Amino acid sequence: MLEVRDIHSYYGKSHILHGVSLDLNEGELVCLLGRNGVGKSTTLKSIMGVARPKQGSIRFHGQELIGKEPFQIARLGVGYVPEDRRIFRSLTVHENLLMGIKKEAKGGAGEGRWTIERVYELFPRLEERKDSKGGHLSGGEQQMLTVVRTLMGNPRAILVDEPTEGLAPLIAKEVLDMLSAVRKSGVTILMVEQNFKAAIKVADRFYIMSKGQIVFAGNTEELMAAEAVRKNYLEV
Repeated sequence: MLEVRDIHSYYGKSHILHGVSLDLNEGELVCLLGRNGVGKSTTLKSIMGVARPKQGSIRFHGQELIGKEPFQIARLGVGYVPEDRRIFRSLTVHENLLMGIKKEAKGGAGEGRWTIERVYELFPRLEERKDSKGGHLSGGEQQMLTVVRTLMGNPRAILVDEPTEGLAPLIAKEVLDMLSAVRKSGVTILMVEQNFKAAIKVADRFYIMSKGQIVFAGNTEELMAAEAVRKNYLEV
C-alpha cells in the first residue's frame, strides 16, 4: 500500500532523515517507535508532503507522492492526525466532524464510507459529547475527535502522530483501543509512538528509529526478543 524508500529530509540545512525506508501493508497497524528527536514525526510529515524529501521515493498504491502538495496527497486517500490535535475549540464535537467531510463525500455515502451516524455508532462517547465545545473536552476526547474528524474524509490510510502524548495511562489505553477499532474497520494505520509497552498491545509490526535512520524492523515477537535493541533505543 505505502512504500517509503531511502528518503532524506531536511529542515533548512539540518539533515533529519538519513535514508529512511519502510512499508505499510493494507489493513495493518504499524508503529514507528523511538526517543524524542530521532525523526519519527518528520517521517510522517515527509509522507504527507508537509516536509519535502530531497531524495528517495514515497509511493502510495503505486503513485509517487514526492512533489505533491499535502491536499493532493489527502485526496489520494492519506489522512494525517498531527501531534497537536488542532481541533476547532470553539465548535461542537458535531461541528468538528462536519468540518472533516470532503466535498466529494457529501451527499450519498457508499458502503464502508464514514458518516456521522457510523461514527456515533462505533464511538458512542463522541455522540454523548456531540453538543460540547471542542475546548471543553478532555485530552483523550480531543484525541479521539481528531482521529475521527480525519476519518470523515474517508482515507484509506491514516498517519497518527503521538496519539497518547500527555495522556494518563488509562486514557492512553482508551485511545489506542479506539485506533485498534479503526484498524478493524478497514483503515490502515501508521502510528508514531514512544510508549512501546502500550503500543505493543495493538500494533502488528514495528519500526524503531534512531538519529534519522531505521535501526529495527519486526513483529511483536521479534521486538520482545530484541532485548538489546529495546535497551539501546527505547528504554530511558
